[in-house]
Amino acid sequence: MAQNPDPNLQITDLKGTTRTLDDWLTVFNLAAVLLPPRLEAQAFKPVIERIFATFGDANVRATIWVPGPASMARRILGDLADRYLVWCDPDHALAKGLGLERLPAFVHLRQDTTLVGAAQGWSVSEWQKIADGIAKAQHWTSPVLGGAKGNPPASPGWALSA
Repeated sequence: MAQNPDPNLQITDLKGTTRTLDDWLTVFNLAAVLLPPRLEAQAFKPVIERIFATFGDANVRATIWVPGPASMARRILGDLADRYLVWCDPDHALAKGLGLERLPAFVHLRQDTTLVGAAQGWSVSEWQKIADGIAKAQHWTSPVLGGAKGNPPASPGWALSA
């Protein structure tokens, strides 16, 4: 079951900057897409781009987390790795700290690192609920995730491996 993460968890981005989760969230809420560390996760790139295109100018930090090494994140994301904030989590500490069991996941955290909502696996309706919650909290437009060409098929996702 999804839960609040440890605010002191150390998170490193692709550029090698390490800060605590609390430090990363000092100014903005967080909209995070967590991808499985497998090449099949490339199918979620169009979904990520729709989410980030809408929330890019909102007062929310949008990021992608890959529970694996930077090399895997770059293989999955391609040019998105240079366009967006990407965090690597080789020990799966963040996903485990959030109590996630399946990836991909879409997560909303408040500035105080409190979990607002999490959708695990790929369900357009569940991810849309998270997006709508972020939009409402930020007084912003919500991305439309359903009915988009190129969406991956519904899936329970992959179990978070140890």
